[in-house]
Amino acid sequence: MDKVTQRKEQVSLAIEIAIKLSIIALVVYLSYLIAKPFMTIVAWGIIIAVGIDPLVNTLVKRFGHRKKIIIGLTIAVIAALILPTYSLSGKTIATSQQIIHSMKDGNITIPPPTEKVKEWPIIGKKTYILWENASHNLKKTLAPFSDDIKAGIKSVLSSLGGLIGTIFMFIASMIIAAFFLIGKEGAVHFYKNLSRRLMGEKGDDWAKLSTLTVRSVVNGVLGVAIIQAIFALIGITLMGIPLAIVWAVIIMFLTIIQLPALIVIAPMIAYVFSQGSGTAEVVFAVYMVLVGASDGVLKPMLMGRGVDVPMLVILIGAIGGMMLMGMIGLFVGAVIFALAYTLFGFWMNEVTLEDVTSKTE
Repeated sequence: MDKVTQRKEQVSLAIEIAIKLSIIALVVYLSYLIAKPFMTIVAWGIIIAVGIDPLVNTLVKRFGHRKKIIIGLTIAVIAALILPTYSLSGKTIATSQQIIHSMKDGNITIPPPTEKVKEWPIIGKKTYILWENASHNLKKTLAPFSDDIKAGIKSVLSSLGGLIGTIFMFIASMIIAAFFLIGKEGAVHFYKNLSRRLMGEKGDDWAKLSTLTVRSVVNGVLGVAIIQAIFALIGITLMGIPLAIVWAVIIMFLTIIQLPALIVIAPMIAYVFSQGSGTAEVVFAVYMVLVGASDGVLKPMLMGRGVDVPMLVILIGAIGGMMLMGMIGLFVGAVIFALAYTLFGFWMNEVTLEDVTSKTE
């Protein structure tokens, strides 16, 4: 009888545990679904806060008034994002619509190519012939490609819409970052407690290492990419190259995945010189080459005491993040994957240290 009673109690306890676990799992799942639309923005806000916190601390030491500095910095960044985006997106949309209407009416005139186009390696002669034909009768020359051109323009406009959406996500993330920076002490205390809860005695070490990893990627990779893209955008816009903001985004993408920006800059320089070879073209070429090579100077300046993360990790994180979360995933993915790589290394080092300790004893 005692065994039967004991078995019933065990079954009852198992059922109770199963019910409680099911309820907890349901609550966690529903909470995840509710939080899912905001997770990327909040994650990017945390990353921004960790990345720019040293800058905020430096400004506070010099001027004081931490809250005012954070609010002022946030407003400045938002303004720097909104104003150029509004101006350039308007121009890009207007230009694209004008091209579409002109193509339909046959009113586009193309200046004839210069003889220097023939000297371009590999594609020079074919490009010259196609360009020459287009300068005489653009509609006839592009007739076989009209559907592809229209689809390409629509794709560019769609990408521009996605880029504008990403800009607004950046703005929302910057506002969230401002809240984290203002409440820094509480946020740091919570993260250290969470790290201790998850990592035990190594919690404080992991909290410090993860912070350095985020700053390393944000400052040394993302920061350099954004700076290069901004300076490239200035040069491209001043030279009047079409779709300037699109080329700037491509340069930023190449820099993040650790490829040279000159892959895009070199054809732009060739395009500019195909239109003329005056002082403006020479200045533009020198300026853009300096922009393309600036990462070699900026990275050592911005990396600071960060953790070295292999290029392949950044590449996989950036591309995978963009495929999963869109343009903002380009940044968030690189940081999260670098953090995962650092966590794996931290865990492996801990196992190695335990093995060495046990052998010594």
